[in-house]
Amino acid sequence: MPLPTSSVYPPPSGEFMKWPSRRSVVHSTKGIVACTQPLAAKCGIDILNAGGNAADAAVAVAAGLNMTEPTSTGIGGDMFCLYYDAKSGTVSALNGSGRSGAKCTLETIRKSLGLADDVVGEIPMMSIHAVTVPGSAAGWVDTVERFGSGKLSLEQILAPAIELGEKGFPVSEDTAFFWQRGEALLRKASLNFAEMLKADPSAPDGVRAPKAGDIVKLPNLARTFRTLAAEGKEGFYSGRIADAIVKVVRDRGGHLELADLQQHLETGSEPVDPISLKFRGQGTGASANGGIELWEHPPNGQGIVALIALGIIQELEAQQKIPTFTAADHNTAPYLHAIIESLRIAFADANWFVTDPSTTSVPTAGLTSQPYLASRAALFDPARASDILLEHGDPSPFPSPALRSSDTVYFAVSDGRGNAVSFINSNYGGFGTAAVPRGCGFTLQNRGANFSLDARHPNALAPRKRPYHTIIPGLVTNLADGSLHSVFGVMGGFMQPQGHVQVLLGQLVGGLSPQQALDAPRVCIGAGMADVGDVFDRTVYVEDGMPEETVRGLRELGHRVEVLGGWGGRGRQKFGRGQIIRWTVDEVDGTGLWSAGSDMRGDGAAYPA
Repeated sequence: MPLPTSSVYPPPSGEFMKWPSRRSVVHSTKGIVACTQPLAAKCGIDILNAGGNAADAAVAVAAGLNMTEPTSTGIGGDMFCLYYDAKSGTVSALNGSGRSGAKCTLETIRKSLGLADDVVGEIPMMSIHAVTVPGSAAGWVDTVERFGSGKLSLEQILAPAIELGEKGFPVSEDTAFFWQRGEALLRKASLNFAEMLKADPSAPDGVRAPKAGDIVKLPNLARTFRTLAAEGKEGFYSGRIADAIVKVVRDRGGHLELADLQQHLETGSEPVDPISLKFRGQGTGASANGGIELWEHPPNGQGIVALIALGIIQELEAQQKIPTFTAADHNTAPYLHAIIESLRIAFADANWFVTDPSTTSVPTAGLTSQPYLASRAALFDPARASDILLEHGDPSPFPSPALRSSDTVYFAVSDGRGNAVSFINSNYGGFGTAAVPRGCGFTLQNRGANFSLDARHPNALAPRKRPYHTIIPGLVTNLADGSLHSVFGVMGGFMQPQGHVQVLLGQLVGGLSPQQALDAPRVCIGAGMADVGDVFDRTVYVEDGMPEETVRGLRELGHRVEVLGGWGGRGRQKFGRGQIIRWTVDEVDGTGLWSAGSDMRGDGAAYPA
């Protein structure tokens, strides 16, 4: 049996809200869309109300977010999703990430970047060589084909977003902030920048970034969506759109070719087996659901970071290095110290091992095995912060599988049939490379910046290879019977697995509702996003609102702490934006209920069908 609805909320108390937010949990029996943009949410709600299921609605939301928040996401980027099928009680995963071009050898790209032989170097975030084949278009089509209701056509699913682009929509506050910040990059990246700006005769050259509340039309993006709706994947990976993608890349010295897009058309998105960790720690094993199972995407995604960190926390408790924390311990210094150090160890492993498993063996099972996690937990010191850059471990003695072939938007969708989808779509950094294929109305991602240029590294650039991916959807089931607990995620580069661990434990240990778990102040180790600093920086960034006693305690443990408020790359943006949808049943009549929270750090909310 799923958990009772009473489990959504903490025990009654006189303290309504510990943190500066006034959002309540949103409930519905018919489904919910939780995302960062109200108008994009409406796209999904329209599809649910038309008889579509969670997967159909998710693609409508993804397209709506491309329209209303192109500063983070788009059809020129990549996607991943986890889908819970209520009828079969199964979790499925779809990898919609693209690959490097066939001519993108390590030698070719290093030469194009002008790197000396004795310099490892990196692919700059704004370099045209950071462009990989966009996977989102195929991912949207494949999501509908694999998981959709079969009741609605792709044309019907994309129609609400197309209407936004053709008739115009008002720009939200956060999107306006990032659009204005990215205007210079758009202008520099390609001659087609005007497609992504607002027409204004009073502007020096007739276009500018929109301000909050401005009405913006994106007719070229709407045209791209119409082509995808009418022609399917072929309309994107061949013909007019494909030609425009290749031209804008090659005009700037890139090496992507039509054959690379054709290869992705033929290959499509990849159905993969999701990876998981059974968590019975911190008192959850004694609860009604017998603990939880956290599901993540396998590499090339970084979801394994969350699994390793959660597994280490479980082993620390078993080794009696940390106590079984209570709700009163949530966001105290000892509690966060355990999370911070576990994440540091997990990132040390992921930074080495996460790569494309179709080209390089990734020891996924070994990295999440109990013996290996116990060995990594031995590195933890409850009395002090680690003061060295941790090295990755060696999971080879433990079971491993054979070789097998933030700026981001995360959103969650559920339906009245009990299905739910955890979906994430991304350009990587802001507008990505900000290069606009002519007449297409979208920018190309810069995901290739995550490749290593060190030939010895498992994540080294190679032809037709997928890079280390930061975007990760999350899903949780109850161990007692495999029923759905929640779909959730926190977007934002390398903050994402950190957010997964914090908001999940906030519910499991802190007894917080989905909304409270998202509102609670968070920590971020390292810069979070590669375009704002070193993602492996030793600094622990703490969000303003964390108790002063906690900040003082972390410093006494030896952590280098910096408290951040405000917005932007040096503010709350660093801590990501998340969504949670929980599934429970009414204790009296057994009616299924969706209960959702949406991050106060974003423009959106949770909306009931």
